[in-house]
Amino acid sequence: MNFAISRRSLVALFASTALMSLVPISAPSAQGGFQAIILSDLHSAYERMGQLLATIENQVAAASIPQIILINGDVFESGNVVGSRSAGEIDWALLGALAQLAPTVINIGNHEADFDHDLAHFVERAGGLGIKVVSNINDKRTGKPFAPASAEIDADGMKIKIAALGTDAINTYPKATREMLDIPRPVEWAKAQLPGLLAGDGYKIVLSHAGVVPDRDILPVLPDGTLMIGGHDHLILEHSQGETRYLHTGSWSSMLTVATFAAPGKAAEIERVKIERLALSSATLKDLIPAVLAKHLKDEERAVAVHLPEAMALGEVARFAAAAMASRTGADLGFIGHTSFGTGLPSGDVSRFDYNAGLRFDGKLMVAEVDAATLAAIIERCNQDRDMPLAARTGDFLYAAPALAEGRQTYRIVCNDWSAINKKSYFGREDLIFSEVPDLKLKQIVLEALAKA
Repeated sequence: MNFAISRRSLVALFASTALMSLVPISAPSAQGGFQAIILSDLHSAYERMGQLLATIENQVAAASIPQIILINGDVFESGNVVGSRSAGEIDWALLGALAQLAPTVINIGNHEADFDHDLAHFVERAGGLGIKVVSNINDKRTGKPFAPASAEIDADGMKIKIAALGTDAINTYPKATREMLDIPRPVEWAKAQLPGLLAGDGYKIVLSHAGVVPDRDILPVLPDGTLMIGGHDHLILEHSQGETRYLHTGSWSSMLTVATFAAPGKAAEIERVKIERLALSSATLKDLIPAVLAKHLKDEERAVAVHLPEAMALGEVARFAAAAMASRTGADLGFIGHTSFGTGLPSGDVSRFDYNAGLRFDGKLMVAEVDAATLAAIIERCNQDRDMPLAARTGDFLYAAPALAEGRQTYRIVCNDWSAINKKSYFGREDLIFSEVPDLKLKQIVLEALAKA
């Protein structure tokens, strides 16, 4: 296995990050304006949640201007067995702590019903903590919205308008929740509603959990100077359009973003802050997280799944998985979706629990034969964890590995079954004909390849 970062350099990086969490993220000297601390797609990532909260506590304590906290959906993760068994005890402790630090707003994503399938219960409980919940999702049972589609925050006399919308990808919501949901098509809803919701003076923010593809068509609707925060696709990006800024802020508690607003209608200044596993934890969660893990983890989930000499970043794990699939099935190229992964794998002994956070979903392996021209078009859409124009992004994307040997007319490809089922959105075409590889499951073949590397 080829690791670009040595163990020594990783230790140095972690140490420097731990020190960084002790100083302000940013401390503007000029008075006026406010800062928004932005989180998206947390997905019950307990391995960094204490460190995330500590960084936010430090930011709020050191700030010289008002702070607000914005969470753009997907606080929970049903694939986290501890989260499911504890009904999100750690996640709710985080939300309660955040609400005590600064005015907090949550947009409903497709995972807010993971632990309790009735979104009305989530809205009620979050509201009881003092959190404003916003959403454009309607409750079919009542014909009414689960929460208002907008909110206004007063920060020391400054008016901040916040509008929100969710994804209409119904199959990404818990199955038991889907029949309760009436979700407008994001672009049509935005064109009809956002001009009114964002009208008038003041600061303007849009929380969209719809994903990059609809967001791209919503951007022209926004008043210049709006900050639009995207989610759902687990991306890290920033796009400028006049004074408007559009950004995605990562996922899995691995990063937060601070947006500094100096005046209404002016572009926010954006700063990203990486959160590391070895940084200092907040006292609020320092003891709670290990206690909840100890209570709810089973022996087989604590067991060592594999030992890694070096940590592996998300992209490295994903490309390794794609290559492992190809090797095991005799394919020329493997493909797997970006949001199949958390934030990578730690060095040393990796428990089954941590492995399941690194590779979220299991599944069958599917193979197909493609010609060289078709494969070239597919590859052009892959590996979007790089700088690229917004117009070329597809939202969730495929990693592809290994490097392809050229000069052939046809190639054999392999992917996980979710990518094959959703081939139009991932591969960009409907004409691929996949067949199942019997007796092989994704998580096990990747784990076996890691053990041999």
